Amino acid sequence: MNTTSNGSSDSIPLNSTAEKIGKTFAYILISVVSLVGNSLIAMIVFKTKTLRKPVDLFIVNMAMSDLLYPIFLFPSELTKLYADSWLIRGPLGQALCKLHPFIADASSAVSVQSLVLIAVDRVGAVVFPLRYPLISSKMCHFFILVTWIVAMSVYSPYLFALKLVDLQKKLYCEMRWNEDFRLSSSPENYFLAVIVISFHIPIALVIILYSIIFTKIKSQKIPGEQSVNADQRRERRNRKVLKMAIVIVLGFTLCWLPFSIITLRRLFARDSRLVDYWSITRILAFSNCAINPCICFVFNGNYRRGLKRLLKCFDSEQE
Repeated sequence: MNTTSNGSSDSIPLNSTAEKIGKTFAYILISVVSLVGNSLIAMIVFKTKTLRKPVDLFIVNMAMSDLLYPIFLFPSELTKLYADSWLIRGPLGQALCKLHPFIADASSAVSVQSLVLIAVDRVGAVVFPLRYPLISSKMCHFFILVTWIVAMSVYSPYLFALKLVDLQKKLYCEMRWNEDFRLSSSPENYFLAVIVISFHIPIALVIILYSIIFTKIKSQKIPGEQSVNADQRRERRNRKVLKMAIVIVLGFTLCWLPFSIITLRRLFARDSRLVDYWSITRILAFSNCAINPCICFVFNGNYRRGLKRLLKCFDSEQE
């Protein structure tokens, strides 16, 4: 979704110096928060044995996919703000041209699949507590691997269609769809299928799963404040994790839905007025990689306690 289907790879003109400065600030801020936040989430889960349940491993999977944005995509985006052509030539330049949109979009596909797996895990915890976990730790690692394989398969056409093109003695990273796929498939049909299958359908499935959970919770008796038995404590923990999972889904949807809608409109309506909206919603979508770790720390006490322990470890090592 980061690469347009009309031939060029995100080559949108900037209207003013203010816009350039604003985008630079946004990319740097998102990069710093994403790098620090997602790295901390991974380190906390790695060092805390009690945080290695399936839901936590799926959150780490999202964190790892979110880390790819500041590492691979944002440096390229910042470069395009200040350079009017592709700077790196040769095989390395060709590889980077193909990889930076491929990795970024594959990352978003991994995230949305992780949201589905988190929802399935929450269904097991709330609706089928006696069978929980529905996804065992061994199966959890298998499903994580599958999310990456599926994501890379879906966006593999990028590796063929994206090319460095020399125009008027300047290099540009462009999508030359017809050179490789010809009449077998149009770029419009490909991107339409990708957006619907990798975003809208999974989000709809997540909404259905959480609706099932809400129906189950509504039919249960809410435990009293003085209740201390194991079942009621487990139910409270499940509700806290459920709240965090729902906020993560809402954050992802609110960040990515406007961008997906504008992208669909751009595929079939050549309206120049959509360019500005597309640029704004694109940055909003990218900001999700920085928002997710913040949600985990705000809504989950285990992650906050893990962060405190991690910071104490760093302080003791420095002393």
